[in-house]
Amino acid sequence: MRSLAAFLALILVASPVWAQEPEVQADPNAEAVKPLDGRAKLEKLFSELKRERNPRGAERIANFIREEWGKSGSASIDLMMGWSEKAMEDKKFDVALDFLDQVTMLAPDYAEGWNRRATVHYMMDSYAKSMSDIEHTLRLEPRHFGALSGMAEIFKIYGRKQAALDAYSRVLAVYPMLRNAQEEVSELADELAGEGI
Repeated sequence: MRSLAAFLALILVASPVWAQEPEVQADPNAEAVKPLDGRAKLEKLFSELKRERNPRGAERIANFIREEWGKSGSASIDLMMGWSEKAMEDKKFDVALDFLDQVTMLAPDYAEGWNRRATVHYMMDSYAKSMSDIEHTLRLEPRHFGALSGMAEIFKIYGRKQAALDAYSRVLAVYPMLRNAQEEVSELADELAGEGI
């Protein structure tokens, strides 16, 4: 299966001339409006997420951030990410990993590929591999609240409550209105205080 995935990846990476978008001539009379590039858009969204005090509003902003994270800039990578998602839904984790191995090899700077692979490893109870991919994700995107939450959950599994609390605190520094993280911080803080008595 891995060789099939590698073969498909090589085929998909090629960008035939007929698949390219035609050049669009700019209207010289139109007012120049420069759209935000992906990085600038993320910065703006993260700033809004930090300030938003309505949980639903924050969730909406978080979903826009997830959309931005999902944009690889490559149709081939996007296709493999879609295939991996379908394989995950079908609980075909080995197949999902085949595609995600290709994604991380072909697009090593694409944080969401590493995060998705971390999720598959977590679903397979391969926590050490999941943590390795989480760390890679966070090197590329330190504010990845999904990866930070995954890290906190793995620390909890291993009974490392202080490390889990620290990870959830990092989540709240980025996404203050995330209810799950708020509840986890409260519970872990209470547990640690009780253990200290």
